[in-house]
Amino acid sequence: MNFLRGVMGGPSAGPQPSGADTIQKLCDRVASSTLLDDRRDAVRALKSLSKKYRLEVGIQAMEHLIHVLQTDRSDSEIIGYALDTLYNVISNDLEEEEQEENSAKQVDDLGSQFTEIFIKQQENVTLLLTLVEEFDFHVRWPGVKLLTSLLKQQGPQVQQIILVSPMGVSRLMDLLADSREVIRNDGVLLLQQLTKSNAAIQKIVAFENAFERLLDIITEEGNSDGGIVVEDCLLLLQNLLKNNNSNQNFFKEGSYIQRMKPWFEVGDDNCGWSAQKVTNLHLMLQLVRVLVSPTNPPGATSSCQKAMFHCGLLQQLCTILMATGVPADILTETINTVSEVIRGCQTNQDYFASVNAPSNPPRPAIVVLLMSMVNERQPFVLRCAVLYCFQCFLYKNQKGQGEIVSTLLPSTIDGNSVSAGQLLCGGLFSTDSLSNWCAAVALAHALQENATLKEQLLRVQLATSIGNPPVSLLQQCTNILSQGDKIDRRGSKVQTRVGLLMLLCTWLSNCSIAVTHFLHNPANVPFLTGQIAENLGEEEQLVQGLCALLLGISIYYNDNSLENYRKEKLKQLIEKRIGRENFIEKLGFISKHELYSRAAQKPQPSFSSPDHMMFDHEFTKLVKELEGVISKAIYKSSEEDKKEEEVKKTLEQHDNIVTHYKKVIREQDQELEELKQQINTLTSQNEQLQATVTQQVSQIQQHKDQYNLLKVQLGKDTQHHNSHGDTLQMNGIQTEEVSKLKEELEEWKNKHELLQGQLKEKDSVIEKLSSSQLEMGTTEQASHISKFGGLEHSNELQKELEMLRSQIQLQSAEISKLQIENQKLQAMNATADPVLGDSGATAATSSELEGRLEQEIKELKSEIKALSEEKESLKQQLDSSSSTVAILQDEKSKLQREVAESKKEQDDLLVLLADQDQKISALKIKLKDLGVPVEDEDDTESGDQGDEDEDGDEEEQDENAVVCYHEN
Repeated sequence: MNFLRGVMGGPSAGPQPSGADTIQKLCDRVASSTLLDDRRDAVRALKSLSKKYRLEVGIQAMEHLIHVLQTDRSDSEIIGYALDTLYNVISNDLEEEEQEENSAKQVDDLGSQFTEIFIKQQENVTLLLTLVEEFDFHVRWPGVKLLTSLLKQQGPQVQQIILVSPMGVSRLMDLLADSREVIRNDGVLLLQQLTKSNAAIQKIVAFENAFERLLDIITEEGNSDGGIVVEDCLLLLQNLLKNNNSNQNFFKEGSYIQRMKPWFEVGDDNCGWSAQKVTNLHLMLQLVRVLVSPTNPPGATSSCQKAMFHCGLLQQLCTILMATGVPADILTETINTVSEVIRGCQTNQDYFASVNAPSNPPRPAIVVLLMSMVNERQPFVLRCAVLYCFQCFLYKNQKGQGEIVSTLLPSTIDGNSVSAGQLLCGGLFSTDSLSNWCAAVALAHALQENATLKEQLLRVQLATSIGNPPVSLLQQCTNILSQGDKIDRRGSKVQTRVGLLMLLCTWLSNCSIAVTHFLHNPANVPFLTGQIAENLGEEEQLVQGLCALLLGISIYYNDNSLENYRKEKLKQLIEKRIGRENFIEKLGFISKHELYSRAAQKPQPSFSSPDHMMFDHEFTKLVKELEGVISKAIYKSSEEDKKEEEVKKTLEQHDNIVTHYKKVIREQDQELEELKQQINTLTSQNEQLQATVTQQVSQIQQHKDQYNLLKVQLGKDTQHHNSHGDTLQMNGIQTEEVSKLKEELEEWKNKHELLQGQLKEKDSVIEKLSSSQLEMGTTEQASHISKFGGLEHSNELQKELEMLRSQIQLQSAEISKLQIENQKLQAMNATADPVLGDSGATAATSSELEGRLEQEIKELKSEIKALSEEKESLKQQLDSSSSTVAILQDEKSKLQREVAESKKEQDDLLVLLADQDQKISALKIKLKDLGVPVEDEDDTESGDQGDEDEDGDEEEQDENAVVCYHEN
């Protein structure tokens, strides 16, 4: 213990031992001591020396410390000291005062070397995973820190060991559920290192419910207002989702996108945001962009965009976009985020077009953003973000493209308000080169893959100065391009020319009419050839390449409508003034440029400085598409061009035929689908009908069985009813059945009375119809009206007669049933007579009952006869009514023939009247030519009022005739 006192700082005599000697003695004590307390004290001493003597402790004590972890697991204190010592040896996160100025590289090498020694035996990492499972704070926390440090030093190797370890990742996921915040927070840092660049571990962590736990932690910490823990959780979420389609799909299907909406709720007072809040919100916006990145699969991106719109996340982002007091970097990142949320999604693009800024009067958000883009006082990064937002709004959005171009057309320009088109034109022709480039690229995106709008943009006229005639937009662009260095601009002059050339190339590509308008200006082709033929510096080589591309587009999409600028003549011009090889070489300057390669990587325009802002991502696609085609077109002869045109025509014809057959096949497919649906409905109906039939058959069988059972029971009752009580009971049953029969007869009587009343009403209607039918021949108009009335009444009569027939049939069936039941009762009375004759006391009562029964049976028979007679009379009435209906139908057909004849006569009269009017007008014209004064009809009507009064009766008759004609 004296030795330990010396180490710990107690008084000692003699010379002090060196650090290496002390560490050696402590290592010996750890290895050889049998008492746990001695080993614990030695390990604690090594821990205190491990920061100052990192190299010595690492070399001499690492093996002994690992042995302690293996053998002394029952004592949490010594385990904690050992883990802390290993952490100090392996970790590079030393305090600043303990580092020397030039020792940073050496420290990094030490950490990775000690980590390599530790993980050389994979059992050491597995042992560390089991220690991390311990709940004891003094074991778990240093174990988490040590494992995090190992991952920082040798990440891929440690990841592989944990991945193959049984339940390795699952053990570490339990750290997020620890109630102690220190361990939970360090667990988040551990998972950050564990999930870096390892898709397999990312999937395991995600399916271990990591999203739910991390989002809960963010909510508990206060969302964007939280501390650094929220930042760590967001970084871990980015690791799990970035470039991992499986986890992104799991995140969307788990409805976790909806839980992101509260992150972006900002108040009215946005002043004084803390640096941590700005960092948190920046990471949250980046997380949204990870889910809708253009590099993701289109299907996954589209589904996330729709989910963000439906849960209100896009609306929340637009609120931040239009809010005041938001920091500039957050506003820029919000614009980029909104851009990718709406990119290629029609629903989101339509919503963004409807967003208005909170100004007076309200302006569309697109207009407000464009005002920032063409304002040179705005930050460069913000202007790039606005340009990206405008590009994403127009990406695959023909509706939005049309709305932007329409603001430039003469018919839709509003002088009272600023439109997007006016802002783009203002930026295109301003003295700021960056505004020129941004406006040119934005306008090119409005024309992207839309030939109709390219033609419409040719109608745009610009007023250059007072007194001068307006100039087309195409002509103004070429004028500015040809002036070049003559205009004094702020910024790079090459940038303005590159922007205008990109706009013209996009405009003229795949639009022969625009090419014709461009070639119609005689100064354009000489300017392009002069630019290409010159030997200029490196900066101007890019302009030469774009001029060559523009001239190549003018050749390739030339429809030979201008005689002086046909394809063959332009090729000859290139051959004479430039040379084909030189032309192709200048054309290749574009794709070889470094800035071209950068722009081709991703859609977002990200430039380190305004001078590097030269190419647009979509334009690089156009160059790739046209470079090879133009090179081939330059070397083609006129015969090959003719053959190619013929091939194009045949291909167009073939395409037309194919589209026609596709249309026919599509229609046939629709018919097949309809027939299949009909077959399905008919089969289902057939199955239902079969089911009902089987059900009815089973019910009929049940009724038959019940009937047979009753018959058997009735036979037994007639054989065994020998006593007086049984006889009385049977007679009681008979009396009950007789009373029921009476009641049913009463009901049928009532029904017959109702039917007779209805028949009388129908007879009266028929009589009225017949009487009105006699009056039909008075006038054509009356006959026309009665025709439709007779039709309607006859149809109603037919329906009601059918109903009456069905009711009579039902009544006849019921009467037959009553007759059968009456016969059964008579038979039962006949069988009951000998039984009643046995006893003298009951003879009188039985005779009385028989008399009553006979009387009731006679009454029933008389009523049945009366019903049958009524039935016969009803049949006769039905026959008479059917005959009247037939008569009405004959008369209806006669009336229809008469109406048709009258219509033909009236048409003939109209034709005659028209011929007479033409003849009269022709005669009037001849009389006027001969000099004879002829008065027009209007003059005669205004001047001859007296004649109208005298001939009033005749005119009224004519007007009545015209009215009758129109009514007919």
